[in-house]
Amino acid sequence: MNVVQRTGLVSDRLTSNIQTPLQHFLINCHSELKTDNSGTVANYIPELSKADPSHFGAALATIDGHVYEVGNSDIEFTIQSISKAFIFALALEILGTEQIEAYIGVEPSGEAFNSIRLNEKNRPFNPMVNAGAIACSGLIYQHERNGAFERILDILGRFTGRKLTIDEQVYASESATGDRNRAIAWMLRNYGVIKDDVDAVLDVYFRQCSVLVTARDLAVMAATLANNGINPLTGLRVISPYSVSRTLSVMTSSGMYDYAGEWIYRVGIPAKSGVGGGIIAALPSQLGLGSFSPLLDSHGNSVRGIRLCERLSSHFNLHMLSRANDLRTGVFADYDVGCLQRRGRLAHEQRILEDHWASIRALELSGTLTFANVDYVARRILLRSTKPFIILGISRVPLITEAAAKMLARLVQDMGRQGTITILAGLQRDSTILKQINGHLTDDSSLRYFALLDEAIEWAEDQIIFRHGGFTQAADVALADQELLSGLSSDELKDLEMICQTRNYHPGERIIASSDASDSVFFLEFGMVSVKLANGVRLATLVPGTAFGELALIGLGRTADVWADNVVRCKRISLDTLNDYRNRRPAAVERIMRNLAHLLAVRLGQANTKIDLLSAN
Repeated sequence: MNVVQRTGLVSDRLTSNIQTPLQHFLINCHSELKTDNSGTVANYIPELSKADPSHFGAALATIDGHVYEVGNSDIEFTIQSISKAFIFALALEILGTEQIEAYIGVEPSGEAFNSIRLNEKNRPFNPMVNAGAIACSGLIYQHERNGAFERILDILGRFTGRKLTIDEQVYASESATGDRNRAIAWMLRNYGVIKDDVDAVLDVYFRQCSVLVTARDLAVMAATLANNGINPLTGLRVISPYSVSRTLSVMTSSGMYDYAGEWIYRVGIPAKSGVGGGIIAALPSQLGLGSFSPLLDSHGNSVRGIRLCERLSSHFNLHMLSRANDLRTGVFADYDVGCLQRRGRLAHEQRILEDHWASIRALELSGTLTFANVDYVARRILLRSTKPFIILGISRVPLITEAAAKMLARLVQDMGRQGTITILAGLQRDSTILKQINGHLTDDSSLRYFALLDEAIEWAEDQIIFRHGGFTQAADVALADQELLSGLSSDELKDLEMICQTRNYHPGERIIASSDASDSVFFLEFGMVSVKLANGVRLATLVPGTAFGELALIGLGRTADVWADNVVRCKRISLDTLNDYRNRRPAAVERIMRNLAHLLAVRLGQANTKIDLLSAN
């Protein structure tokens, strides 16, 4: 047995001294199970009998590319029958479903893996028994000829993410003692399943069973199946989703031979075993497991590997038929946008929006969007009368299934015919999710998308204002109409204006930096400004009639930058000047402070509303 020196793979070692719960679980299981010496090493292939019965390693690979390892996870052994699952997937990719199904069945056999028995149509029962695997190798050989094994070795290497080799001694031993497999192959030749040189086909089969892998390799291979055909370490697609689903299906029913029924009952994860001591288990969309221990039970399955999988499934409730997901959790929040306004508006624009808040509805979604999730979202939207604008916030959505993309595209088009525009917020132009949805649209005129939810809401608001006669008045607001100065007399305002400084700014110019001293207040007369954090996230857009820097009035420092969105004119007053004004006009400053308290209370109310919405959904 060789120890693999890993190179070129993504680093996945955690730097913290604290073990994750999964790593802790693996370590405990390994410690308890390594003393179980039941079972025997395979000896029908003489070279396999040389395996060290004390070896025991396991690895778990997540679909985001992290690998947990324990024990002898880096010791190489031959893949044996585990190769059958991946060769079946390759055959589907090369030859297509119709040709494969014409020669190989998909029903459990109830027989041992090396049974010399075919179904009633004189075809192998499934690709996970020797007869079916030899048939797969024969079909690939028929297509690839002398390059068949190189094609197989390449696909197995892409599943593991590294270049693989074979154990020449095991290959020679298998070839020298493979009379039972020769009998199976000649029987397949007799019934027309194999059409080429039997010895050449068997040579491919013996070689594929002799490929060297580790428990870590098996975990990554299983995780690639769990990740819908994309290797989570390399990020490369290895096989199509169609081939993945068919491969996992047959693994579920037949991957553990005549123990398959017991396995799916107790463990409930698609799996495949090999007499070299390996087991793979692939839980779709979650993880892949690989284990190695050469002590086998009477079915030819690794004793320690079986027990590790049973414990993993039981402890974390991973049985694929034991699901507790609530599709309603896919909707993170659902609200009309009026209570969450973040952009300041002119008075007449504000009145339009207040009259038409119900025209814009936002649903913030989370988690992978599946067939059931999108069906629930569609019903939730349509149970209330449809709005002119529906915003779907999907920044918390990592993936969308093809079924969900089809349904969402249909919903967008059907609502579009009724006059509703759907806005997807939280994705970029090159987003995979957007491409999936667009791929099912015949007309995208009723779909818009924005990188930020804030931008989507602002665009929808602009559409509402435009439709109802807004954007027709000049945006120029004097001090008398400033919300912070509401209630001041004409004399108080005239006196205040005399001590203010007029400031003009160009588009893109920074007016306030968060590092500036908090020593002045600005009254916006013309143009718009954006309040942004240092990382560029916009907190608000302000329009004429609003103040900024006003927190200086209560002794708070600058917390964000303020930028001119276009040509801006404003009035600036320093705190020192305002203190002099207070001595002359105490009632006016008291009114300003009351107005500030009111504005802050409104903002707090809006924030509380947002919190209530998010916690209620």
